[in-house]
Formats: sequence, structure tokens, C-alpha cells
Amino acid sequence: MINQQRIKRPLVNNQIRAAEVRLIDEDAKQVGVVSLVEALKMAQVKGLDLIQVTEKTLPPVCKIAEYGKYLYWQTKKQKEGRKQKGGQVKGIRLSFAISEHDMGIRANLAEKFLKEGNKIYIEMVLRGREKALANVAKDKIRKFLEILNARLPVKPEGELKKGMRGFTLVVAKQ
Repeated sequence: MINQQRIKRPLVNNQIRAAEVRLIDEDAKQVGVVSLVEALKMAQVKGLDLIQVTEKTLPPVCKIAEYGKYLYWQTKKQKEGRKQKGGQVKGIRLSFAISEHDMGIRANLAEKFLKEGNKIYIEMVLRGREKALANVAKDKIRKFLEILNARLPVKPEGELKKGMRGFTLVVAKQ
């Protein structure tokens, strides 16, 4: 079962307890401050609901709209707010025997990620005897960073780390 956050349901029609409300009609035009009874009658005549949009102001703001549609748009807006564009960490994996051309292609991809606002996790996995040639692997990563720096100024976050499987480095746009 999916764990969804529930939105706080606004007060509708007879649930609203204020004596006066600031009214917005179905065309998003401000009607002004009217009594609750008058606002309910206007909504009922149009076949719509009176929805309390915010209670933080005095008098509270109410809108004439269809309650189901209003909830739909609120949940859609909330989901839109949760989507993250940028700010993530994207991975680029380099092999020990990577060619110059392939390094350029990976640099294009890294440039695209950086322009979206992401950070890049560069990883070079070393296998078997490649682990003995750590200095060659470091040179390949430096070469990759030079290619990337020629296109877009970048700064490493932290130092090049040697782990069990090889080298890793996190890079961000300057």
C-alpha cells in the first residue's frame, strides 16, 4: 500500500464558522467582504460549493468552486511541489580502459546533469591488476575533469577517495 500524505481538507459550506468572509467567485474575481449567509446563497444559486481557502486572515478567504475539482487541483499542486528538479546526485562511471571519445561522451552527459543543477558522483571501478595501477586511474579521472572544466567550470566537493573497488569523487557546478 502506498503511503500518501493527506492534505488538510478545507472547510466547506456549513462547516465554515466565520460571520463574514472575503469572497472570490468562480471566475477568480474578488467580490469583497460579505456575510456568510450571503456567500452560501451565491454558491447555492450557482450550484457550487463555498470553500474556505485560508483561515489565517480575518475575515477568512472563501472561494466559490466545485469541491471535488478544488481537492483534485490541491493534490496535484502538492505533488508538483514534491517533484525535485535538480539537487540530486547523478552517477557517472568511468572504466579503467576508457577511450578519449567515450570520455567526451561521458563529459557531455555530466555537463547536462550539472546544468540541471545536479551534482555528479564520478566512479572508477578497478578490477584485478588495475588496482596496482592506481596512478594511471587517477590520471584518467584528472583528464575527465579537464575535459569537463573546458566545457563548464566545476569544483570537486572533497578529495578523490580510494575505496575498496576504486576511486570516487563528487563534483558540482561552480
